Amino acid sequence: MVDKEYAEFLHCKSRKFTDFDEVRQEIEAETDRVTGTNKGISPVPINLRVYSPHVLNLTLIDLPGITKVPVGDQPQDIEFQIRDMILQFISRESSLILAVTPANMDLANSDALKMAKEVDPQGLRTIGVITKLDLMDEGTDARDVLENKLLPLRRGYIGVVNRSRKDMSPFFLSHPAYRHMAERMGTPHLQRVLNQQLTNHIRESLPQLRSKLQSQLLSLEKDVEEFKNFRPDDPARKTKALLQMVQQFGVDFEKRIEGSGDQVDTLELSGGARINRIFHERFPFELVKMEFDEKDLRREISYAIKNIHGVRTGLFTPDLAFEAIVKKQVVKLKEPCLKCVDLVIQELINTVRQCTSKLSSYPRLREETERIVTTHIREREGRTKDQVSSSCPKPQNPTIPPFPDPSVIRRGWLTINNISIMKGGSKEYWFVLTPPPTPKFNFSPRNVYKDLRQIELACDSQEDVDSWKASFLRAGVYPEKDQENTFSMDPQLERQVETIRNLVDSYVGIINKSIRDLMPKTIMHLMINNTKDFIHSELLAFLYSSSDQSSLMEESAEQAQRREEMLRMYHALREALAIIGDISTSTVSTPVPPPVDDTWLQPGPGHR
Repeated sequence: MVDKEYAEFLHCKSRKFTDFDEVRQEIEAETDRVTGTNKGISPVPINLRVYSPHVLNLTLIDLPGITKVPVGDQPQDIEFQIRDMILQFISRESSLILAVTPANMDLANSDALKMAKEVDPQGLRTIGVITKLDLMDEGTDARDVLENKLLPLRRGYIGVVNRSRKDMSPFFLSHPAYRHMAERMGTPHLQRVLNQQLTNHIRESLPQLRSKLQSQLLSLEKDVEEFKNFRPDDPARKTKALLQMVQQFGVDFEKRIEGSGDQVDTLELSGGARINRIFHERFPFELVKMEFDEKDLRREISYAIKNIHGVRTGLFTPDLAFEAIVKKQVVKLKEPCLKCVDLVIQELINTVRQCTSKLSSYPRLREETERIVTTHIREREGRTKDQVSSSCPKPQNPTIPPFPDPSVIRRGWLTINNISIMKGGSKEYWFVLTPPPTPKFNFSPRNVYKDLRQIELACDSQEDVDSWKASFLRAGVYPEKDQENTFSMDPQLERQVETIRNLVDSYVGIINKSIRDLMPKTIMHLMINNTKDFIHSELLAFLYSSSDQSSLMEESAEQAQRREEMLRMYHALREALAIIGDISTSTVSTPVPPPVDDTWLQPGPGHR
């Protein structure tokens, strides 16, 4: 029970106001601070709490009146801004609406009553308040309005005068028009009515409120049971919590790597799914990007053959030329393999960070766990890269692969330009070129070489032209030299270049396939599975050796605050349920007044 009056503002909690003239001044000063000194407005409320043995337990929101014409710093749409602000508050079903109208104003045009009608068409929450009864013209009164006979409201009207408390009661008792209803007029009666309506509202809301509070209480009980006898510095508690946290971290890490149906992320790939994409999309793409420059490769093969033969003219294709070219190509495979390791390491580290986020209640434990596991992954990086490098094919002494299908030199699309042969001009055909001594150059299934000794062919690129020329030479078909003499190699050298070129292509294809299969298995074994085993079997020992248990399991300030707030909420809910039980048995509600004919009152025009 408060034995003296004082007031507190939310914006200056540390100060208690005992002089209510100072309260009035502070309201004006805060208004100027928020809105300026030239009649500006703001939807931010000024929160004032008054403690007094003479007031009821009510929350009153004083809303501004409607301004039609902007003045000072007010915006041009001031009327609509104020309407929106008012409607935000009076639209709440839990609020009572005091529609205040001066007695010397036309009640039928009251903005307050019209807006109340918009949000409370049944009139269940609206109480009319008539002010300035003492300022009405002599010979006039508001008796018919206050008796709810003229312009009636379902909950009627209450008259008040804004004089000192000492002068209010004599005004109604001494006025002939109000004397018979004096006990139902004035601010004290308005307080009692509001208190009764608050009681009614509370009783009507009790069943739903009780159910909601009980549901919240049940949801907290499991955690509260753990926290009831919680002792932050208990060594046994810390040991148990450490074991549980490390075990859960290992489970979470494995689920993210191996995949799990629990809490599936539908927004992005993570963990094992991202590593799988590296193995089967990114890594093969990096290998495919290592395409040969056809002209450079053929030139290198030509130089290799000539350098091996020296001053002599070689009759056979030298194996050493194949070895020299393959060695150079195989060395290039090492870079995408090492890049694959780097990409997987980054994903593993990201997965560790995601899993340690659940350890945020213990910042030191989270930091040490992330550091230890990340350090282990980095240590495995060196061994994994060494193994990957040694797994790449050695450039020395490569084995010449079997030449694919010796009965066919080449297949592919070519365009025939001989108009005398093809009616209607050029046309593209699929050709099959077979080797000597009886070369055939077939399409659909005609033997062009046998039927015609000369045809004009076209390809899509110069690289294809060079390649087909070499294939023709192997088959014993000699393309005619053009005027620019672009065919610079002798037929024998061209055949040797083409042979080496095909062997290199076949060999590199075999190696690529082998590497695509081997690299994921190597990384999976040496890096991913090893990290999982480390977390399950060695992490706890590393944590114990890195720091003392007390500092590892030191709670964060946020966790301690969350626990205290949960306990406070739990006790508040139990207290609220007890109060609801008392209210149900100790309060009496009043019936809702019957409907009245309020068709005289039309809702306002709405708001923007």
